[in-house]
Amino acid sequence: MLRRLDASEGFAEVPDSDSEEDSDDGKDCVAIGSDLRFGVQLQTMTTDYKKVYQIHDKLFIGLGGLATDTQTLHQRLVMRHNLYKLREERDIKPSTFAALVSAIMYEKRFGPYFASPVIAGLEPDGSPYICGMDSIGATETAKDFIVTGTNSESLFGMCESMWRPELEQEELFEVISQCLLSGIDRDALAGWGAVVYVITKDKVVARTLKGRMD
Repeated sequence: MLRRLDASEGFAEVPDSDSEEDSDDGKDCVAIGSDLRFGVQLQTMTTDYKKVYQIHDKLFIGLGGLATDTQTLHQRLVMRHNLYKLREERDIKPSTFAALVSAIMYEKRFGPYFASPVIAGLEPDGSPYICGMDSIGATETAKDFIVTGTNSESLFGMCESMWRPELEQEELFEVISQCLLSGIDRDALAGWGAVVYVITKDKVVARTLKGRMD
């Protein structure tokens, strides 16, 4: 699970994506998920807004925060990964990608992107890698989970009580799903379902969760 991705909220009259995101790691697998709500403070605009993006088969990034900034940042990251792949003739490693994201965030430190990335992926040797960072690129890595969003306190509590080392693929999916849904139920600024991605060395499994619609 990813440990910290703070969603921006409180920007008057500016659409933002109040969100909850979570990422966990298991035995040769890692998972990342987020809710699907997009809103302007307490006003819900749409209920199918995904905040997790695929960079390649073994690397995903979650972007919560100001929607326009997260979309711009995602486009820049895709472009930079494509250039890396052309030059190196291989996909970028999650740890290398984290350094790239941190540098891009820090170069805008005087007018930062209102986004807090969470990165989840598998390294070339199959080991899970998760990290989160703030709006100026200060990175925090973890061996267990990373959470972020408008109700990160509840997510922390759920993850600390449910996560354990060496979770298998299906166990990891169950843990991250229960943590996300429990956190969503305690946060008026998130919800309307969730999406979870479980990344293994052979495949990526994406599942959409049904949550409360009120």
